[in-house]
Amino acid sequence: QVQLVESGGGLVQAGGSLRLSCAASGTIVRIYSMGWYRQVPGKQRELVAVSGGSTNYADSVKGRFTISRDNAKNTVWMQMNSLKPEDTALYYCYADVNTGWAKRSDYWGQGTQVTVSS
Repeated sequence: QVQLVESGGGLVQAGGSLRLSCAASGTIVRIYSMGWYRQVPGKQRELVAVSGGSTNYADSVKGRFTISRDNAKNTVWMQMNSLKPEDTALYYCYADVNTGWAKRSDYWGQGTQVTVSS
């Protein structure tokens, strides 16, 4: 099993910054990609940023959010600058993990709330 533990969410004023962290632990042979999704009530979960063979960002966060990753520590961070009220959401860490014996699965963290006040 794999566990993803997130930290760094909170309440910030518009224009402010937050840094999210996510550490993966457990039976990990290889992590193919790690990243962040977000969800607001009544809407589908959406990709924010992911780091794998390439790095991808949602159009709405390009130029404001930066994802970084330490493969040796199985950790991913996301620096969020110039935050807007529309960035308010529950942010989930995601990892695509090989846990051995050719078994590859998606794992999710429990989510960390980001609230941006106007």
